[in-house]
Amino acid sequence: MDVVRIFLDVLLVLSSAFLVLLILMHKGRGGGMSDMFGGGMSSSLGGSSVAERNLTRITVAVSLIWVASIVGIGMLIRFG
Repeated sequence: MDVVRIFLDVLLVLSSAFLVLLILMHKGRGGGMSDMFGGGMSSSLGGSSVAERNLTRITVAVSLIWVASIVGIGMLIRFG
């Protein structure tokens, strides 16, 4: 059980750091914190680009890995 716990802890730390980086890479939608740091200066009137959609998909996948690792650690603590 220690190997699984260590694996889930490492997975949680790596996915947390990667998730923060992915979220920071997204374009600001305006009206929020991104305007304070200059993110609201450029606005695209068109839809989201392919790169933005792929970034969103990767962010969702990493967030699911993050949630799964938290649930796994919680189950190990509860039943382990």
